Amino acid sequence: MKIQNISKYVMLAVMAVSLVVFALFFGMWGDEKYGEYDAPTFTGLLLVLMYVLTFLTTGLIIWAVVKSIASSKGTDATATTGVPSTKISIFTWTLFVASLVVGYVLGIGESDFTAADGTVTPANMVTVTDMFMCSIYILFLVAVVAVGVAMSGILVKTASK
Repeated sequence: MKIQNISKYVMLAVMAVSLVVFALFFGMWGDEKYGEYDAPTFTGLLLVLMYVLTFLTTGLIIWAVVKSIASSKGTDATATTGVPSTKISIFTWTLFVASLVVGYVLGIGESDFTAADGTVTPANMVTVTDMFMCSIYILFLVAVVAVGVAMSGILVKTASK
């Protein structure tokens, strides 16, 4: 079976399981109690799904990096494929660090957060949370733009000239 077919079937399976879990989560409301608040019945199932997908994705990323390093050992990927992987890696890490810095700067000066149950989150942790949230927004926007550019074929047309 080709890798494209395996990838397609895995994506469809993950989407189907996610849709079922989200339908259960949003469709059944109010049977579980968290303190004095009602919560959807399948909150625990949704959290388990998110943990499983996170750990599975992390494991697959580590496996892919190790396999890629082992298979390309001693060869110049740019000469073989024409893709400047070193420049892409440097840009990616620079963008990641820059997004964290921007998020940190935007989160400076936050005050302590007091939840409804009286739990107090210190200001430094609120700043860290803001930093990661801003980083997620920035990286999401860059990913959307990158997908749009890749789907438009602009880079393929300019590379073939």
